[in-house]
Amino acid sequence: MRARTFTESGRRAQIVTAAIEVIAEDGYAKASFSRIAKHAGLSSTGMISYHFAGKDDLLAACVAEIEEVTGAFMQPYLDAAVGHVAQLRAYVESNVALVGEHPAAVRALIDIVKNGAAQSAGVNGRLALFEEHFRTGQAAGVFCPFDTRTVATALTSGLDAVVVAAVADAPGPTELARLGRELADLYVRATAFDERGSA
Repeated sequence: MRARTFTESGRRAQIVTAAIEVIAEDGYAKASFSRIAKHAGLSSTGMISYHFAGKDDLLAACVAEIEEVTGAFMQPYLDAAVGHVAQLRAYVESNVALVGEHPAAVRALIDIVKNGAAQSAGVNGRLALFEEHFRTGQAAGVFCPFDTRTVATALTSGLDAVVVAAVADAPGPTELARLGRELADLYVRATAFDERGSA
């Protein structure tokens, strides 16, 4: 497979950005190639077909791009957090804050996942990451005893519900910070030992 030229890579990125914006604005069901081409300023849908094998291929590229944007935003929060509890808090708070910084990307990902239109290792791997985080935290004596699968499922589901509501309500950064803090407090209280060593 030949390497893409700089121009081809730029055009591909332009199409992915346009697709994300169209999905965010109109929803996955209405994100036709013709709408995406118009939004991207392309003369025809042929340019999309040249770069992508079909809609599934384009959606996979959209999800990969959204995950890259998400990771770039959240990683500094996670890198600055020391210890299992701080990392849990950083993940939750930065995930909620993401809504204010990249609302189109978050709206598009929610709609793509809701429609079962694309599978993603990043999206589907979150549960395993939380399970492992809780397991290692329990082994370190930071988290109290609980079934890691159940709690990880509850955490990811609750976090997703708050993010979906925040996308719909479009609160400002102060309110998003409050929501993230409240949710992180809830999860920390439910999982971590306090300073006295009791749950």
